[in-house]
Amino acid sequence: MSDAAPSFEVSALPAIPRPGRVLLTTPDHFEVAYVINPHMAGNVGDVDRDRARHQWERLRDAYVRLGLDVSVLDGAAGLPDMVFCANQTLPYQTPGGERGAIISRMHAAQRKPEVEHYRRFFEGEGYEVRGLDPDLPGDFEGMGDALWHPGRYLLWGGYGYRTDRQVYDRLERALGFMVVPLKLDDPDFYHLDTCLCPLDEQTALLYPGAFDDEGIEALRAHFDRVIEAPEDEARGLFACNAHCPDGTHVLVQQGCTETTRLLQDAGYEVVELQTDEFLKSGGSVFCMKLMFW
Repeated sequence: MSDAAPSFEVSALPAIPRPGRVLLTTPDHFEVAYVINPHMAGNVGDVDRDRARHQWERLRDAYVRLGLDVSVLDGAAGLPDMVFCANQTLPYQTPGGERGAIISRMHAAQRKPEVEHYRRFFEGEGYEVRGLDPDLPGDFEGMGDALWHPGRYLLWGGYGYRTDRQVYDRLERALGFMVVPLKLDDPDFYHLDTCLCPLDEQTALLYPGAFDDEGIEALRAHFDRVIEAPEDEARGLFACNAHCPDGTHVLVQQGCTETTRLLQDAGYEVVELQTDEFLKSGGSVFCMKLMFW
């Protein structure tokens, strides 16, 4: 796997269905208790838990209204970031219909105990649950950095801050999907899901300043349409930490005025949600949910 943009046609890759189930983790124990990304600095002890609970409930309700099958996992005491449930696993479904989940190896010591809760959840759902090979060095933070191309057996793999690039080589060989590696260049965008949101098979919302030249080249080569979020909304409001579960609706942080206009001009129905309590910890809509089959 080279960092140069691979030469292939997305439409020629094996098709997989969009996942129709969403997992959320309750924010009962959510707080900013330490600093492991730039957004947390200055926010330790500054979370309004009642307001955070209300915002989480509005997110849950939005998925219910869109007709998704919503599962809820209780957050655990002492794990304040467990609410960001995109990070602990990479669920997958092969073109043949086999379901599995790769268990993450979290970068920060404070978050490592979160993983076991998600292992048990997916085992209970009948998934084949596998960890990284013990002899494989490096961290991997699940769907914080590893994003499925909508409808195709293709993974966009962010690396540089929380995930090590060599992990994708092993996953690619083990599971038979193609990985396009994307190097992250700005610590504010420490996960791929903070700067890239695949909307449908042809379209991506992204902030170009988070990537190196090769990354932007790869994204432009394999998405027919690229929507660029402005820097202030991407950096300050996590505009690209949005989520499009169905190719039509885009759930995004409230106040991303220009991003919302661009999405609407492109034909999407925007659902604005307030997640400012979670922004204090460096997460928004995409971080707070996990799609699975």
